[in-house]
Order: sequence, then structure tokens, then C-alpha cells
Amino acid sequence: MPDATQVFADHRELLFSIVYNMLGSVSDTEDVLQETWLAWASRDPDQIDHPRAYLVRVAVNQGLAHQSALRRRRETYVGPWLPDPLVTSADAAAHAERADTLSLALLVVLETLTPLERAVFILHEVAAYQHTEIAAMIDRSPAAVRRLAHRAREHVQARRPRTQVDPRLQRQVTERFVAAAFGGDLQALMELLAPDVTLWADGGGKSNAGGPRPVRGRDNVARVLVASAAQPLDGLDLQYRQVNGDPCAVLFVENAPYAVMVVDLNADGSQVRDIYTVSNPDKLAHLPAE
Repeated sequence: MPDATQVFADHRELLFSIVYNMLGSVSDTEDVLQETWLAWASRDPDQIDHPRAYLVRVAVNQGLAHQSALRRRRETYVGPWLPDPLVTSADAAAHAERADTLSLALLVVLETLTPLERAVFILHEVAAYQHTEIAAMIDRSPAAVRRLAHRAREHVQARRPRTQVDPRLQRQVTERFVAAAFGGDLQALMELLAPDVTLWADGGGKSNAGGPRPVRGRDNVARVLVASAAQPLDGLDLQYRQVNGDPCAVLFVENAPYAVMVVDLNADGSQVRDIYTVSNPDKLAHLPAE
């Protein structure tokens, strides 16, 4: 048998991806991985025939156990709650280099699922586990898992149809949007924003950005962005990175992460339909600087 520590390390990326997509929180994901490690280290590896299956099962069930505490915290959260952004860059920490991390927009949709529906969706649609395998992990029958998977897939498809915008176009529109937003160019913003655009600003009550609820509608969102541009930041460094697989803008102030801004485009990539900004410092502490 390989060394138990090495076996866990070999599966850590998979475990992180599954649990992060379940929870949307980096710190809680790390807590779950620590609990999974303790469970693994306490067992005799010679008695475990399939280490990968065992580790995924423990991590998934620990993740489900964390869901209730997370939901209670979000009930008292100040303003809109968004998942922790994962940024990929050349020198990023290993845990941020994941091609199978779901987009911020899709993670927001997954927040509307039940914990079991979300776990099944991730295990089946992202990690490619079969319904029978998932049933063994969460102690449900294969028929129950199929029903959960069907409900989750229909729910997600209704709120976020599967469309893929070319990454180069996404980067171009993102740059045009950022230039217009930080330049206070109202006309350019009005052209870029879809009529039903929504601005989700997660400051957690710890930054000046964001309000008590999302801002909806082209006129309202444009006014908020132009008003924000009227308050320039000293020492601002604007960088373009990949956040959860999408091109985005990452703002640093005096080398400290200040905000992440992700724009989600409509099906043909012509206009911005959702804007996600995360400026809660607790959610940015893990971001690497260049």
C-alpha cells in the first residue's frame, strides 16, 4: 500500500473541487478536507479496498453536514452572498489551479438547490459519478438519486441554460465593461448592459461596496457604477485573471486584494446580463498577488 499521506495528497484536488462546488467557501472546504484527513488517518489503509471512493464519501458527507451551518450564517449575512472566488494565475497556490471549478454564475444558481440536490448534481454532472455510485456515498437508493439528479438538472437548466461564450470574446467584453465602469462612461455602459442586468455586490458589511440587495435593471446598475467611479481609489492596480474559469478583473490596492469583478454575458456574448463583485476581505484573503 502507498503511504496513507501520499494517498490523501493524490486525491486532494478532487476532494477540494467537489466540496468547494458544494459549499462555495474556501475556508469551509479546507475545514472539510481536514476532517476527511482525520477520518482517513484514523483507519487502517489495508482495510480500505477503494481509497478514492472512501475519501469522496467522507468528504461529501462532511460537506453536507457543513451546509446547515453555512445556511444559518447566510441568513444573517449583510447584503448579497456570493461564493468565494478562486483565481487561477501562473503562480497561484495549487488549490486554485482547477479547471473543473464551476463558474461563479453557476454556483449562484446552485445556491437555490437543496444540499442533497446540489451534491448529486456536482457528483454526477461535474465529477461524472454514476447514480449507483452516488447512492452508496449518500446512503440513498439509486432511484432516489436519479430523482434528485433530474430535479437539480431541470432547475439549473431553467435558470442557466447551457451556453458557452468564447473566452476571447468574454475577455474583450470584460475589458470594455471595466473601462466604461471605471471611466464613468454612462453611454458606453448603457450599450454594454442588457436591459434586465443584475449587479450582485458582496461586501459582507465589511467594505464600502454593495447594498442590502442586488441592483436590477440597466438604468439602476449604470447609475450605481458611475457613482462608484466618482470615488477613485489611490494605489489601484487592475489585473485580468481567470476566476472560476472565466476572465475577470481583480483589483488590488497597495498590493492587497480589494475586489473581484466578474461579468456574465448573454447567450450571444453581446451584452452583460449579470455582474458579480466580491469585496468582502474575508473572501479575498487567499487570492495571490503578482
